[in-house]
Amino acid sequence: MPDPVDPVDPVARDAAEAESVLSHPAVAPDVSVAYGDHPDQVVDFYAPHGGQAGVPLVVVLHGGAWRAPYDRWHVTPFADFLARRGLAVANVEYRRGREIPQQHGNGPVAGRWPETFDDVAAVMDALPALARKALPQADVRRIVVTGHSAGGHLALWAAARHVLPVGSPWRLAAPPALRGVVALAPIADFAKAVELDVCGGAVTQLLGGKAEFEARSAHADPAALLPTGIATAVVHGRTDIVVPDAVSESYVDAAAKAGETVGLTLFDEVGHFPLIDPAADACAVVAEEIAQLAW
Repeated sequence: MPDPVDPVDPVARDAAEAESVLSHPAVAPDVSVAYGDHPDQVVDFYAPHGGQAGVPLVVVLHGGAWRAPYDRWHVTPFADFLARRGLAVANVEYRRGREIPQQHGNGPVAGRWPETFDDVAAVMDALPALARKALPQADVRRIVVTGHSAGGHLALWAAARHVLPVGSPWRLAAPPALRGVVALAPIADFAKAVELDVCGGAVTQLLGGKAEFEARSAHADPAALLPTGIATAVVHGRTDIVVPDAVSESYVDAAAKAGETVGLTLFDEVGHFPLIDPAADACAVVAEEIAQLAW
C-alpha cells in the first residue's frame, strides 16, 4: 500500500495562488469616472462583451487589507472576466491606509477612518447616475455588489447601511436598491478577525486603534449590522490562510441568530486568491453566483 501523500504546505499554496492571480496583465477599462475630488475617488467601467444592452451592473470592491499598496488594478482581470460573461462592471477605487510605516516594521496602516467608508458610501450613492452616462448598457435597476477580502467586508457593509446606528453619517433611510451581495473571503466578523489576527491587526487599524474599536465597530462590522433583508451569498476557500473561513462562518452564524439566511459556499482545497483568479475553477463558480443574483 503506498504511503499517504503529504498535504501541500499552506504557505507555499498561498504563495502559488497569489502568484497566479497577479500574473494576469491588468485590463484597462472602457471608461473611468471620478466620483469625488481625491485621486482615489474613481470608478472604472467595463462594458459587457457582445454589445448587449440592459444587462446587470456588478460593483467590484477590491481587497488588500484596506492598505494603500493594494489598489483596484489587481482585480481588473476579474472585472474583465465578468464583462466577458456579459455583465456590466464598475471597479471601484477608494481611500486606503496611508503609506506610514508602523512601529516594528509592520508596514502601512490599514484603512482610513472615516474616509474609507465615506468613499464607499459616496460611490454607491452616485453609481446609478454615473453608470447611466458612462455605461448605458447597464441596467441600474439590477445591481449586485461583490468584493474580495477587505473588499468583501465593504460589499457587506454597503448592503447594510440602512441598519447602521441612528445618527451614522452613512445611514440610509431605506434599504439600498441592490439585487444582492456576493462577498468573497470577506473580513465579515470583526471580533473573529481580531481573535485570529487577520492581516496583521488590520481590523483594529481600520477602526483607528483599540480605544476606538467598540464604538466604531458598531458602525462598520457586518456581523453587527444584521439582518439586512438583502440577498447575501458568501464564498470562501477552506484552505484560506489569509482570511480563514472561520471568519465567514462566524458571520453566517450571526446572521442566523438575527433571523436571516445567508448562503455560504465553501471550496475544498482552495485558498484566498482563486476566487478572483480567472484561471481558477473557483472564479467561474463565483461568476455564476453573481449572475444568479443579478439576473
